[in-house]
Amino acid sequence: MPLRTIAPVTTLALLFFGVWLWFDGHRPAAAASGLLSALALLASIWIHQRKPRLEIGGVLLCLATVGGSLLSAWQLGSDALPWTYLTLMSNFFIVRNQIATPLNLMLVAGLLLIPDVLLGQPARLQALTVIVLVFGFGYHFSRRLQGDRIRLEMLVSLDALTGVPNRRALERSLQAHINGVRNERFRQGLVVIDIDNFKEVNDHYGHGAGDTALSDLAAILRFELRENDQVFRFGGEEFVVLADTGSREALARFTERLRKAVHESLRGPGGRITISVGAAMYAGEQRWQDWFARADAALYEAKGKGRNSVVVAE
Repeated sequence: MPLRTIAPVTTLALLFFGVWLWFDGHRPAAAASGLLSALALLASIWIHQRKPRLEIGGVLLCLATVGGSLLSAWQLGSDALPWTYLTLMSNFFIVRNQIATPLNLMLVAGLLLIPDVLLGQPARLQALTVIVLVFGFGYHFSRRLQGDRIRLEMLVSLDALTGVPNRRALERSLQAHINGVRNERFRQGLVVIDIDNFKEVNDHYGHGAGDTALSDLAAILRFELRENDQVFRFGGEEFVVLADTGSREALARFTERLRKAVHESLRGPGGRITISVGAAMYAGEQRWQDWFARADAALYEAKGKGRNSVVVAE
């Protein structure tokens, strides 16, 4: 069940529990349930607004569910344990294992401290056994799912033909750069690369030759990049490099080195294959699209100069 559903349901459950406690005469407990309901509501608002750090909303929600489980156990005793099982399991799917595990351990420790909930009778020991099993199963199953999710995210972020990150990964990286440390932003250069006369390669020698040229170009770029540089396939015959160059002059030297490396190494059935390169240093743009547009305009200028050339935006 997605967070956007769990959060409001938890808010309502804690609110109704607080109302019941209030009319049953447990005013302090009702106030505590109201505070937990407000915490769950805050988590719900955070999640629905898709804040940059969505996991904070998940942590707030888990704190609300743990607090609600302890409060219900304090008021209802062992009758509240089914809610505890649900909380232990759901927390592993709301947040990462590294966060859910200490929160769930805190919940179990709190239950052990509440008299006659988990300790003291054989039936209570059975409940403790169930909690251990639910905890272990939830931890193991969520780890498997987390690993599968990471692998799937990697697959959808890679270009199947060349093996380099794709446009989706590029957009995420550029947005992260825009949101990053100010001093580091101005060290970065954005390089847009386009294969010259690529359509002729496909038309004369077939798409297989074109695919080979794309794969070979990606391999050359990966070989030429430094540790902190990144290469992406933007689409078609275009590649993008995010390079830590520090200055416009260094960016010009870097892009010229890439052009020469491709000029010397990239071959197709019809002979040498060249590239045109446009580049731009980060200049304080608020949107990565504006930064990309400057580099893309430089690329078109390079193509207008006769191809196999480099232009770095002012």
